Amino acid sequence: MKLTWTTFEHRLQQTMEREHIPGVAVAVSKKGKIIYKKGFGVKNIDTKEPVTPQTVFGTASITKSVTALAIMKLADEGKLSVHDPVVTYIPNFQLADSIYSDTITIHHLLTHTTGLAPIKRREELADYEAHVTYVADPQHALLGKRGEYFSYSNDTFLLLGAIIERVTGKTYRQYITESLLKPLQMERSTFSVENVQAMDDVSTPYVFNPEEDHLTEVAWPTLGNYEVGGGLRSTVLDLMTYGNVYINRGKLNDGSLISESFLEKMWQPYILIDRHTSYGYAFKVTRDRDGNTLVEHSGGQQGVSSNFGFLLEHDLVVAVLTNVSDATANRIWLEAVNTALGRSIDEPRGTEPSFSLRLAMKEKFIGIYGAKDGTRVTIFVDSNALHARIHEQTYSLRASDEETLVIKETEKPIRFFIDNQQRAWAIFFGMKMLPRIDEEA
Repeated sequence: MKLTWTTFEHRLQQTMEREHIPGVAVAVSKKGKIIYKKGFGVKNIDTKEPVTPQTVFGTASITKSVTALAIMKLADEGKLSVHDPVVTYIPNFQLADSIYSDTITIHHLLTHTTGLAPIKRREELADYEAHVTYVADPQHALLGKRGEYFSYSNDTFLLLGAIIERVTGKTYRQYITESLLKPLQMERSTFSVENVQAMDDVSTPYVFNPEEDHLTEVAWPTLGNYEVGGGLRSTVLDLMTYGNVYINRGKLNDGSLISESFLEKMWQPYILIDRHTSYGYAFKVTRDRDGNTLVEHSGGQQGVSSNFGFLLEHDLVVAVLTNVSDATANRIWLEAVNTALGRSIDEPRGTEPSFSLRLAMKEKFIGIYGAKDGTRVTIFVDSNALHARIHEQTYSLRASDEETLVIKETEKPIRFFIDNQQRAWAIFFGMKMLPRIDEEA
């Protein structure tokens, strides 16, 4: 069957206009061969230079899978185990006053299940020891014991960089570059802002200001320690090469990068994060209603929205990179997947059922939820209907079960954690657990 990308491209142009996206690059490969590659829009709104498949963008948290791959490669070589306690490599590691700190393992770092609630991002911290001290602050809230809850945490994930350095005797950048980027011939991929500035065909990062209806250019973030989870700059074509590692089960043309038995641990469903999706090692894993396994990770930073992933059943790799914050790169990615599979472009990852709530059942949800990273979600009732206020915007809600509300405008679920008094003490939203911080809405 000959694929047509006309509908995909028309939909993408609509998304770019609606979401104020200056430029997008998309690439798709099947069985190791590129079947689609294209740039859309511009990499700089002043020069009007067009985006190409070779344009360098930030990848943000797509980087996490690269770090996880490095950890699994070291495990394959017998240099560490994912079941090793973190204190084996970082002796002074501790989370607040948790009695479980000594038993938190590399597995818990990889799966965001250490128990730490979201904390304020501190990019000025440029060495791992400073970050170890920061995460140990007794004022940071703990959600529960290790392994009990999933809550996305850049601050614990980045400690994998310290472990890589301790095990290899090399800097994180040096090890990733020498052991992964070079063998994969990802020649337009780098962690160095200086290298990016010396390259040609590089995107300019932007943030859209809705109050001024204007795109503002922003500098490439230096990130500090957070580069372990978000510092890779790359192209969609380099990401195709990277994706082939997974499709080829760790094999390269001239040998093997990693054993299949260790590689496949990265997309195992270790912990459920919503009705359809689990989390592996730096990958979300979703089984859709056609029986496909979508393995993917998104990314977001100042001037970056991205999504990368693969479908092993079809030997399919897809990457989407943009040069603006808060774009729906994950939706663009799914539309590209659907097009490559020859199915409806609107086929969802999964659907949330409908559930009827009595007014008395709604009261347990009402409140303000948030964390030290600045995230706030307010749930309130207006005219007997539930609503959410997020980032100064109000959304309508519906229920999909007794503990889950769904944003009608986006079909995005908000899961509630209910205590013995039938009150919500936390919500799961945006990949993070947010504890209740105020009873009044």
